Amino acid sequence: MTTAAITPGAAAGFGDRLYAAMRAYGPVCVGIDPHAGLLREWGLDDDASGVREFSLRVIEALGGRVAAFKPQAAFFERHGSRGVAVLEEVIAACREVGTLCIVDAKRGDIGSTMDGYAQAFLSDSSPLAGDAVTLSPYLGVGSLTPALELARQTRRGVFVLALTSNPEGASVQHARGEDGTSVAGRVVSQLADFNGQCDQQHLGPVGIVVGATVGDAVKRLGIDLPSLNGAFLAPGLGAQGAGPAQVREVFAGAEDAVLASSSRAILRAGPSIAGLRDAYRATVDSLQ
Repeated sequence: MTTAAITPGAAAGFGDRLYAAMRAYGPVCVGIDPHAGLLREWGLDDDASGVREFSLRVIEALGGRVAAFKPQAAFFERHGSRGVAVLEEVIAACREVGTLCIVDAKRGDIGSTMDGYAQAFLSDSSPLAGDAVTLSPYLGVGSLTPALELARQTRRGVFVLALTSNPEGASVQHARGEDGTSVAGRVVSQLADFNGQCDQQHLGPVGIVVGATVGDAVKRLGIDLPSLNGAFLAPGLGAQGAGPAQVREVFAGAEDAVLASSSRAILRAGPSIAGLRDAYRATVDSLQ
């Protein structure tokens, strides 16, 4: 695959670029999570400079070798404006090496505020715009319309929280309305409708976040994941206990669209370039 095939501005939409990247490099997204503990393990200072060195080393090791990177915005934002500047640099570095970048910001709001978030993370003119961003739908899926529409316009993507891997999420996501439909099921249904209006060959611009550790929740809640026609960002791999059997159980019928997210299992192999590459390959192999 050429770099041009998986960078912003290419003719293909985000979903199709991700689909191609997963088949070229494996269905694993590498989290860039420079939290204090990992910085300490790497012998780096817990400041913006340490975050920068950490993040760029991960990109140096794995850029052009993985389907996507996923920088966690909070670990940059905690260092204020200098940290945000590093996040901008990281997004640009992902683009330079031709690897898709999913900015894990989990934004969600209404009206003009949501439009502001959309402009920040999805517009062509923003240095914070990667290839996709994570969003929260719990002010109503309709509140995300500015981001969904801008993603379609700029051929970027979004991943919307649906069935997350944290146990606290079940009290909201599993709750059922008067018609018996769960909150998560309604989120998936509405987003499937949006993808159905988009032009794509394989996957639409809207994906969802579904934890690989949610067990039989998809089946119990009667959620039709294949109907989304989008990608599934799946945290919970490795350190949180999920493996191939869990992926098959959760995503039955939609396994080809699963992008497993792995952070600690790979990042703890650093700062060695070879160590990071070996850990990534071992993670991909573990899903076979």
